[in-house]
Amino acid sequence: MNNKVHVKTGDTVVIITGKDRGKKGKILAVSPKEGKVIVEGLNMISKHVKARKMGDQTGIVKAESAIYACKVQIVCPRCGKPTRVGHKMYEDGTKERICVKCGEAL
Repeated sequence: MNNKVHVKTGDTVVIITGKDRGKKGKILAVSPKEGKVIVEGLNMISKHVKARKMGDQTGIVKAESAIYACKVQIVCPRCGKPTRVGHKMYEDGTKERICVKCGEAL
C-alpha cells in the first residue's frame, strides 16, 4: 500500500466533498499510514470528555476529526485556486512542489 500523502502540515487546503465542502483551513496533522489529515476548524465532532485531573475541562467538547487526504485539495498561494500538486526537479538534485495551474512553488 502506498503511504504517500500530497499535503504537508501547515498547508492551506479546501475540502472538496462532504458537509464542509468548499471551506478552507490549515492542516494541523497528517497521518500517512491511515491516509488522513486533520484540518483546523473543520470536520468538527462532539466528544464526551471526563476530567483526568483537577482543572481539566469536562463534558461535551467540540474537536476536529480526521478526514481522508483524498477529500482535500491544496490551495495555491499565488492564484488562490484549489490545485493538484506537481513536482519540479532542479539540476542540483533538489525537488520542489509546484502548482499545476500556475507553476508557482508551494
